[in-house]
Amino acid sequence: MFKLARPFFLLVETPLHAGSGSDLGIVDLPIQREKHTGFPKVEASGLKGCIKEAFRELPQMELNGKVLGENERKQAINLTFGPDEGDLHAGALGFTDARLLLFPVRSARGVFAWITCPRVLHRMVQDWQLTGLSKEMPPVPQAGSVPEKSQLLVDDQHILLEEYAFKVQKSADCSKLAEWLAGNVLPRAQAYNYWREKMKQNLVVLADDDFSDFVHLATEVITRTRIDQTTGTVQDGALFTEEYLPAESVLYALALATPIFVEKNKDKAVFVQNGGPEEKLVMDFWATNLPSVIQLGGNATIGKGLVSINIPEVGK
Repeated sequence: MFKLARPFFLLVETPLHAGSGSDLGIVDLPIQREKHTGFPKVEASGLKGCIKEAFRELPQMELNGKVLGENERKQAINLTFGPDEGDLHAGALGFTDARLLLFPVRSARGVFAWITCPRVLHRMVQDWQLTGLSKEMPPVPQAGSVPEKSQLLVDDQHILLEEYAFKVQKSADCSKLAEWLAGNVLPRAQAYNYWREKMKQNLVVLADDDFSDFVHLATEVITRTRIDQTTGTVQDGALFTEEYLPAESVLYALALATPIFVEKNKDKAVFVQNGGPEEKLVMDFWATNLPSVIQLGGNATIGKGLVSINIPEVGK
């Protein structure tokens, strides 16, 4: 059982295909979805594997201000993420599935809107109770609300998303939520200042059913072919479709830490310490060395799946 949890956000920079295998439906290669809601997600196993791979590629790692040597780096990765082979011990670091928080939808005003719904927001509050930070979150706005400075309105009460009109009202609670998301979801680099302002104005809280319809029907579906290297033409039966979570989507997940799963101090390498909890050292190792951008999901060679990671500073 984990002893420490910390939330983090994932901003999809390029379309993300976290695939669930082939399917006999309209889309040949759909993305992963929750069984009971159908909302897009990224399985924890895939998330952990991609973060572990990103750690392996780091040119340098630190712990408590000390730069780790080559052997210390390998030991630290094996102890936190688990060994590549065998079952000598479990990793001291785990993750939850990455759940969808904000989904971008084309808008008649403001180019696109970030939509969410009360069900998603209440689920997030419930998840954050594991971290002790749920009290840091603003109240969940009612469905059908936009920030007071919304840029999406086509008249006093309506917005147009795709070809659908929605009646909305300006809400102080929605303004607080948009401000909080803009300050915590996006990376803190200056390059994201434009997007922080946009998020403060282009957020919409829809009804649960409307949100569900958009995340089912407004994902990106790309048709691809496979070329026969001999003839230079499309191979027979090699026309297929792939589903992607669009760029600008936002997900969240929890990192979970436990003490190191080996008994002898000599085997705990850099995680040996006197007095303090090991799980805090494990979490510090992850948070300190976490790359700002990782590649997640399939089709890395065509630029897909680049994701920015941000650990919010709430609770400090």
